[in-house]
Amino acid sequence: MKELIIDCFAGGGGASVGIEMALGRPVDIAINHDPDAILMHKTNHPNTLHLTEDIFKVNLRKYVKDQHVALMWASPDCTSHSKAKGGKPRERGLRILPWAVYKHAKEILPDVVLMENVEEIQQWGPLDEKGYPIPEKKGEDYKKFITAMKSLGYRFGSRELIAADYGAPTTRKRWYAVFRRDGREIRWPEQTHSADGIGFKKWKPCGDYIDWSDLGSSIFERKKPLAEATQKRIANGIKKYIIDAESPYIVRSGEALAYIIQYHGETRAGDSRGQLLTEPIKTIDTSNRYGLVTAFVTKYHKSGVWQGCDEPIYPIDTSSGDFGITAAFITKYYKSGIGQGCDEPLHTITTSPGHFGLVNVILEIKGEKYIIYDIFLRMLKPEELKLMQGFPKDYIISRDYNWKSYPVAKQVARIGNSVVPIMAQKLVEANCPYLKVGERAPNLNIDDSQEQLRFA
Repeated sequence: MKELIIDCFAGGGGASVGIEMALGRPVDIAINHDPDAILMHKTNHPNTLHLTEDIFKVNLRKYVKDQHVALMWASPDCTSHSKAKGGKPRERGLRILPWAVYKHAKEILPDVVLMENVEEIQQWGPLDEKGYPIPEKKGEDYKKFITAMKSLGYRFGSRELIAADYGAPTTRKRWYAVFRRDGREIRWPEQTHSADGIGFKKWKPCGDYIDWSDLGSSIFERKKPLAEATQKRIANGIKKYIIDAESPYIVRSGEALAYIIQYHGETRAGDSRGQLLTEPIKTIDTSNRYGLVTAFVTKYHKSGVWQGCDEPIYPIDTSSGDFGITAAFITKYYKSGIGQGCDEPLHTITTSPGHFGLVNVILEIKGEKYIIYDIFLRMLKPEELKLMQGFPKDYIISRDYNWKSYPVAKQVARIGNSVVPIMAQKLVEANCPYLKVGERAPNLNIDDSQEQLRFA
């Protein structure tokens, strides 16, 4: 009799590959209502039984039959619980999804049920007629759900864990729960990393997962000007993560300085919506809005001369004595040549090259003085975000098993919706080590010419 493993709400396969990383075997059954998600899952888990069905309607007992279920993973949609929802009404249909976990647990009685969700799941309670949470009833439905699971004979434990503390290059924080009814102890993975590195390894920097062979293109040479909010974030980010940063991220032995920007939505005063590349990436969501900003630098010489209008302008020397940075502003040297500060939106960029330059940005890096002479921007690639989310390098997100390509936006959405694989791995290793059969086998490196090696 086989010890079955089931992944409910399987998505593109974050939890499933994490389980595979822990146990060396694929999940037996994966369920998701979204055909696109199932296609990505099937690409990477070809030996899994895939069910494209509504989680409330699927009859798991029909597929399980008389086999024993050792582990069930469940990550219900979190959007109607998350604080990211802001002040908008909540969707009742999504908020009740944890009850599908109870429904299936009652029918097939897995030994262990592992769950993942946003921390706000613990405030799950009734909504008023307009769809807003009733403040005085916060947590009522959460407590009812836990009580219902306990009524099936499950012991329960939960914790809020940060993925970066366990070796993932993302600071994604989530609520994790362990339910078990096999008499064994609930266990939690041991922390391996920390922000300061005291007593642990230091958090993994997301900069280690960037493709540095592609730095993008100059923001000053675009045919279509960047959106005003993006321009403002770039200026704010240059100030915060490069000029004012104690240790800016250096690329290629000092040839460039870089940081990450999120560049959609409105911008408040001083808002950079970014981060240093020396840190794990902040929680990745489903939007395709992550960019790499690279500021190119050159050594600063007091005898520096003005350049022609076909390249960014070099600084006028106003320095004296020891300094790290003097001042920074952006100059516009066509027509009236009006300047502007780095804390305001970049003025309209024309189609002609070389109309803007950073003036008087003087940095001192390891004893050498530099100036910024160009700024590049590009979106982060899905493959980079995949690695920052903790997926193995060989995990396929660019196509389905029929070799149909996925649009970039869908790839990013799958990553943003996914469980951090390393967290699934650590939780399963801690609670179900007896299910381990070996090591995960990497995906075959197949190209389009190898027809006979396609996944079945």
